Order: sequence, then structure tokens, then C-alpha cells
Amino acid sequence: MVSGEKDKVFSSKIKYDGLMDFKEFYKFCYQWLIEEPELEVIENKYAEKISGDAKNIDVEWTGFRKVTDYFKFQVIVKFKVINLTNVEVLQDGKKLKMNKGSVEVSISGTLVKDYDGKFEHTSTQKFMRSIYEKWVIPSRVKEYEDKLVKACNDFLAQAKAFLDLEGKTNF
Repeated sequence: MVSGEKDKVFSSKIKYDGLMDFKEFYKFCYQWLIEEPELEVIENKYAEKISGDAKNIDVEWTGFRKVTDYFKFQVIVKFKVINLTNVEVLQDGKKLKMNKGSVEVSISGTLVKDYDGKFEHTSTQKFMRSIYEKWVIPSRVKEYEDKLVKACNDFLAQAKAFLDLEGKTNF
């Protein structure tokens, strides 16, 4: 797991209620994370609860990427799906199988500094690390924070666009 000093730089979510193809949405989100910010993504949790013909789904992913020998991005994505049901919709005279329900997608982004804990062994090393971050590389810290915030914002925008487009074109 990630050690070092962690600074959460982003946390936000989107909500959507309507038609979707959840399986395609799930694949789209995963592909986007491994291709765009080039994260290594691990699924920590996938839980389904079935009640009648509706499903509730909870998913949690953790994504990591080493940016340098000192900095690492850590992203946590959570999906909460409520009352997901299978429906058929008519588009251009053809029946399509879709899902209907509510989905909430949240993402948090954390910049991890000294992720290997190289400067954690003594109080002198910790002090030197704080001097290094505050006076030597503050612009680099800001640059990596900005990149992580942009990646998180872009992910939510792409997820929302996928759901909005999917819901409109298939209804």
C-alpha cells in the first residue's frame, strides 16, 4: 500500500438518474482511467444486492501512478447504483436492452509525496523533507496537484457526458 505523506487535492461526484447501459458505462470508466491518466486500477469492492427485479451495486476502485521517484497519484473511484432494472427501449423501430436506475460516481485524488517513505526514518529526515517541499520544489508540488485535479475533473466530465449521451440517444 501507499505510505508517505498524502494530500487530498480533489473530491467530487456526479449523479445521474435515467437510462443507461451500466455494463458499457463501467467498461468506459475503467478504460478511461487506464488510458488517460494511465493509472494502474484495482477493484477493491464489487457488491450487488438484488431485490425483486432491481439491483443495487457498490463498486470501489483504487488507481495509482508513480509520477516520479518522489510523487505518486492515488485516485479512489466509487460507484453507487440504486434500483438498476433491465428495460427495453424503442429506437428507430428497434428494441434495445438498456438499464434504468440511479448512479452516483465519486472520485477523490490524492498526491502522495515520498511514497516509499525514504524520508520517514528520522526526525531530521522529516525536517529536511519539509524544507525540500516548502522551499526547493513548491512549484513542482503545485504542478502535480494541478495535473491530478485536471485528471479527476476530466474523468467526471467524461463519465457525465457518457451517461447524458447514452440516455438521450437511446430513449
